[in-house]
Amino acid sequence: MTPTLPRQRLYWIIQVVGWLLYAGLGLLLISLFAPNVRIGAPILAIQAALVGMLVLTTHGLRAYWRWRGWWQRPAGALLWRLLLGNAAAALAGQSVLAGVIAFIIRPPANLGGRLAGGGQFVGYVLQTYFVLGLWTACYAGLHYLGRYRQAEVAKWQLQATAREAEIRTLQAQLNPHFLFNGLNNIRALVMEDPARARLMMTHLAELLRYTMQRNGAERVPLATELEIVENYLQLEALQLEERLHYTIDVASETLPVPVPPMTLQLLVENAIKHGLAPRPAGGSLSLAAHLDAAGPTLHVAVRNTGTYAPRPGHPGVGVRNVQERLALLFGPAAHFRIGPDPLLPDTVLAELALPVGEVVKW
Repeated sequence: MTPTLPRQRLYWIIQVVGWLLYAGLGLLLISLFAPNVRIGAPILAIQAALVGMLVLTTHGLRAYWRWRGWWQRPAGALLWRLLLGNAAAALAGQSVLAGVIAFIIRPPANLGGRLAGGGQFVGYVLQTYFVLGLWTACYAGLHYLGRYRQAEVAKWQLQATAREAEIRTLQAQLNPHFLFNGLNNIRALVMEDPARARLMMTHLAELLRYTMQRNGAERVPLATELEIVENYLQLEALQLEERLHYTIDVASETLPVPVPPMTLQLLVENAIKHGLAPRPAGGSLSLAAHLDAAGPTLHVAVRNTGTYAPRPGHPGVGVRNVQERLALLFGPAAHFRIGPDPLLPDTVLAELALPVGEVVKW
């Protein structure tokens, strides 16, 4: 990556090079339209004095504008100030330049060895005023372009900060929600079966360790997320026993694909809590994942025995959390749907489609 010049150095390079080119244009015009004038030391000295005057005049204008805070004013109030300021600067600059030419450079009379007459001097002032106007327009354009770019960068930084804060808030909601359910399950087994309660505590500790370690990550490999899903299913199997039957069918090429942490666990938890646990006979749960190379897209499907009956306009905490996190991380590129399975009766299907980005090492 090429390093950028500091703004102050870049400003002076543009100033000096720009006005030198302007003086070179003047010399070219003299050679074309005044062939009787020989370009020698006096002409070069006059052009050098002109460059010095323009550099100092424009830099003085810039310093005065910044000191007076003119760029913070409305366009109407700024415009008349610039017009008057440039007029005063053109008059002052040409006055000084005429004095330098007459008393310091002192070229022959046919090259301007005396002070310019009234009409000629006014012409020089108007020419300088026009040049200063062009310089001001260019400077103002670059100034406002820089401010616009800074505002855009600040806006995107603010949006990124807000997005990160919202994601962290959503992630923070998972821990108490999940911990509450896990502790309730363990409490029900402490007196009935202490050995199973201890085993559940082990699985719960693994789950909490995962949530703490991944709390700051936006995405983790699917393989890592499946580990936590396995721990959760084993935890639930200890309580539901033969009422829970589950299968996991995940294609090997999907394992490195990044997914938002705790997303699959939420879908599985939602399936058990609202689908299987309320049924005396329990039921089955399946989790499948495969890659669609056309996208490429990761497709995840969680099916469970049960009936989908949400409250209109009031999705559960888990479902709402999944929807909001996917919207923040992927925007419209991600799709999530939950409802009755169109192919299997008495089955709820939660489908997830995520764009496949950079593969995460695991």
